[in-house]
Amino acid sequence: MISLSFLGTINPFEWILDPLAHAFMRKALMVSALVGGVCGLLSCYMTLKGWALMGDAVSHSVMPGVVVAYALGLPFSLGAFVFGVGSVALIGFVKQKSRVKEDTVIGLVFTGFFALGLVLVSKIKSNIDLMHILFGSPLGISSSDIRQTVLISFVVVLVLILFRRDLMLYCFDPTHARSIGINTWMLHYLLLSVLSLAAVAGLQTVGIILVVAMLITPGATAYLLTDRFNRMTLLAVLSSSISSIIGVYISFWFDIETGGSIVLVQTLIFLMAFLFAPRYGILKVGPSIQT
Repeated sequence: MISLSFLGTINPFEWILDPLAHAFMRKALMVSALVGGVCGLLSCYMTLKGWALMGDAVSHSVMPGVVVAYALGLPFSLGAFVFGVGSVALIGFVKQKSRVKEDTVIGLVFTGFFALGLVLVSKIKSNIDLMHILFGSPLGISSSDIRQTVLISFVVVLVLILFRRDLMLYCFDPTHARSIGINTWMLHYLLLSVLSLAAVAGLQTVGIILVVAMLITPGATAYLLTDRFNRMTLLAVLSSSISSIIGVYISFWFDIETGGSIVLVQTLIFLMAFLFAPRYGILKVGPSIQT
């Protein structure tokens, strides 16, 4: 890391190449770009489905699973996934068995699970760093965590590719999807399971608190730029991966939190789209991206 007073003396090539001399930076850039691309792809479905609050619920609900897994010596991804899916099942159960509305149930469940995670961190003796869970730490990611993240990312992308058409129709018009014989119940829980996996992958990069931004912001940005789903997914993946890379570089040079840096870059890109998107920006410029 260097101080701000030296930044003006560094040429652009050194800005890009110097961090690559460090193994931890190469790992962080690779993992952040990968997770960013996966979350960007999933965020398109989340945006169309209107599941921002559900993404928030799942990302926060995995915390007790991470703590329990670490305490038992199990892979953190296993515990996080179990509790993520468990939170989804609990939300569905309470919604069906009570008159409470879904958004209220989601708020109750994810805050309860998150509180449980905080209590477990304070009571279970382990070397768990709460800041690592909450805000991620791609600069210190281990080789085993990289393998887990790559495997999870592969599974998420594979599922989204295999069920692409059905999921797209389900997100656009679930009533029509049901009328033509598509099992929307299965797609509902499949998408929620993939969401849980993506949240687990995002833990290493931006942590529990900020992973919801990676699951929503890229899709929202792309949604402002095009009306075509194929183009939307491409733009979301590119913007998310690029912002992840830029965020890691910024965190290196300015010695700031990596997860926060990544999300701030994503937010800045969204604001640019919000202002200057060709068709839907408040300051429209040029033709919209259609093809």
